[in-house]
Amino acid sequence: MDEIELGQATIVYDDPEEGTTEVTVDNEEVVYARDHWMLKSGTDDDGNDLMKQIPRDRVHAVERNVERFEDEASTVRNRVESFASEMREKLPVGGDGERRPGDGRGSDGGPTRVPVTEADDRDDSGGE
Repeated sequence: MDEIELGQATIVYDDPEEGTTEVTVDNEEVVYARDHWMLKSGTDDDGNDLMKQIPRDRVHAVERNVERFEDEASTVRNRVESFASEMREKLPVGGDGERRPGDGRGSDGGPTRVPVTEADDRDDSGGE
């Protein structure tokens, strides 16, 4: 199977040691999470990816070539929307908090009242 080309990203940021730095990487090697841009910076001796974390306040710009990336994101979005639609059909409650007719849970004639009585605070152990 051919790998999908997701384009590239260029990030411009302030490095404490090197000053303003510009790096271009593949889109799949850059991610934004928890107020940091993270770039794949290599691998260790065991083959694990090494990530460089750059606080968002030190980033000047991120440019992405995203044509193929958008296609992939669109596919993911369609899958999520389809899943959400299925869940809306299966869940008995609509967005307004009302039961949906025919949810398979009995009568839709209105709310069910459950009587609530106050608890008896007396100690029933018999000893004082």
